Amino acid sequence: MLTIDGSFGEGGGQILRTSLALSLVTGKAFKLINLRANRTNPGLQQQHLTAVRAAATISDATVEGDARSSQTLVFEPGKVTPGTYEFDIGTAGSTTLVFQTILPPLMLCSEKSKLTFTGGTHNPHAPPFDYTNETYAPTLELFGPVVKLELGRLGFYPPGGGMFSAVINPVEKLKTVELIRRGKILRRSARSLLVRLSQRIGQKELDYVRNNMPDWGGGELRLDISDNAISSGNALTIQFECEYVTETFTAVGTRGLPAEKVAENAVGYARRYVESTGAVGEFLADQILIPFAMAGTGSYTADLISTHTETNIETVEKFLDVKITVTDEGTHHRVDVRS
Repeated sequence: MLTIDGSFGEGGGQILRTSLALSLVTGKAFKLINLRANRTNPGLQQQHLTAVRAAATISDATVEGDARSSQTLVFEPGKVTPGTYEFDIGTAGSTTLVFQTILPPLMLCSEKSKLTFTGGTHNPHAPPFDYTNETYAPTLELFGPVVKLELGRLGFYPPGGGMFSAVINPVEKLKTVELIRRGKILRRSARSLLVRLSQRIGQKELDYVRNNMPDWGGGELRLDISDNAISSGNALTIQFECEYVTETFTAVGTRGLPAEKVAENAVGYARRYVESTGAVGEFLADQILIPFAMAGTGSYTADLISTHTETNIETVEKFLDVKITVTDEGTHHRVDVRS
């Protein structure tokens, strides 16, 4: 059984999620200690508990320590079984992070799976649904699986209540992918999503994009007005559809955060991407690490490799017999995966 110290590196919940995903892929049991020990609310929180229980459900795993605030977890997976599953976080915790936890093993099953998640869909510190649907899932299709998502209801903090469904059409083995260039930018857009909030908020966000992104015109900016949520909410999304990848950068509004600050956050990520030559941005670089490692070989370039990704690399290498190297090539970083 692998023993993993959850306080190493970035020390967050990604160590848990990657460990669960790759435990299911490899059949390796693990014991995770000092789980989120450096956080202000250490140990398992509701979102992490849902990920643990979702992983256990699809594999009939044996689990010890799956309790609120627990800093030690023992997970012994069984055989992963495709099927129809529903998972409810019960809070505004991120549904997309739970989805990312159990997706890797389900991509390699013999039959398709249908999943439904309830909770938060737009969280400040997690991939929002738009990104997951328009960037993450399409990028996974480069490896062979087809993952289709459908939004049922938006879910913002604090009540959550959002919902989305996923259909996963698996493959026997993941393809080798070389994602070195993004290619030309074919289309770009910025959209401000508003739920029961003043349109002035969205207009301020879009004005900030127009004034701080080079050569952006009004036709590339739009307001999306919705009431498909149980609470008010706001998110600004900047997207680049390129020849070989679509990248999406989102900032989620929170109570007391000015619209201009929301826009500044999204624009910061977007500007760094367009000023680099990396194929993918910081967050996609982190989240596609697992399928690259599962394929056993492949390469990609990114505008930035964060400490979060460095921690993820170290966790991946504990489960899979691969060597992952990161090279700073000036205008981007290159990640190489080799068996």
